[in-house]
Amino acid sequence: MQVEARGCPIRRASGVAVKSFEKIVRSVQAFGRELSRKAVPEPKIPAIGVALGGGFARGMAHIGVLKVLEEERIPVRFVAGTSVGALIGAAYCSGLPLEDLEKVAHSCRFTTFARWTVSRYGFASNDRMVSFLTRVLKVKTFEEMRIPLGVTATDFNTGEGIVFHSGSIIDPVRASCAYPGMFLPVEIRGRWLVDGMLSHPVPAAPLHEMGADRVVAVHLKGQWSKNGAPRHLFDVIGQSFAIAQDQMSHLWRGAADVIVEPDVAGFAYDDFKRAGELIRAGEVAMRKALPEVRKWLDAPALTPVTAKPRPAMARPAPMPAD
Repeated sequence: MQVEARGCPIRRASGVAVKSFEKIVRSVQAFGRELSRKAVPEPKIPAIGVALGGGFARGMAHIGVLKVLEEERIPVRFVAGTSVGALIGAAYCSGLPLEDLEKVAHSCRFTTFARWTVSRYGFASNDRMVSFLTRVLKVKTFEEMRIPLGVTATDFNTGEGIVFHSGSIIDPVRASCAYPGMFLPVEIRGRWLVDGMLSHPVPAAPLHEMGADRVVAVHLKGQWSKNGAPRHLFDVIGQSFAIAQDQMSHLWRGAADVIVEPDVAGFAYDDFKRAGELIRAGEVAMRKALPEVRKWLDAPALTPVTAKPRPAMARPAPMPAD
């Protein structure tokens, strides 16, 4: 009996020790599972950028593209714009609601932005764009933008593509819209700048420089003039640039992941009065491309952001507006 009595504390101590050891083992196992869980990275949702090309009044189609992306909750992290794409991109990125942007589009005419002038450098000035943008934009600088924006222009003397990311918004947008031969060049910081379409017809490449993993490029393909002889000098200039843009399209197409091409062939360059039809054309085209864009969000792990090789392209030169 004495031996058994002396043995009881030993057995109880052994039992406590075993239970404590089992607790430690379970804790280590739980800690290991937690480490394993954390070691598996969450699928990365790619940063999506939208490149808005030029096209005068046809650029109203960009509003339809942005409208669909917003309705479908596609997160747009960056926007870059050329010419009318810069104008619409600036309004949207500044925080102007799309329904308000639509209303503005319906009220726009050529004289909203431009006035005829007598100059050796062009037939019109887009200085009216200053008051227009002052009224429409919700902010005044790139740094205040709701969505990071890049605005392209072209150095008239060197041909260098300029991409604005900082400073005042208004003059870079004016420069981006300064169609050669029609609008006067715009001077910024001692450089004479013309339309961004000469260097970035659709600014897909600058979006990668801004940090975009995937690029939706919106191209407004359409003839400047109808078949037959040109009617005037603007037809000659416009159709010549349209041909040149088609010839260099491989440069920006190689930097795009999805290309959206609204059907704007039946619209004239100054068809501002048909804004509703143009916006609808943008919606239709974007909805056709939507399944491809959704793949990036539905299965990001299956669509690595480095999957598509990029062509060798010159790095765009950032330039402050002031």
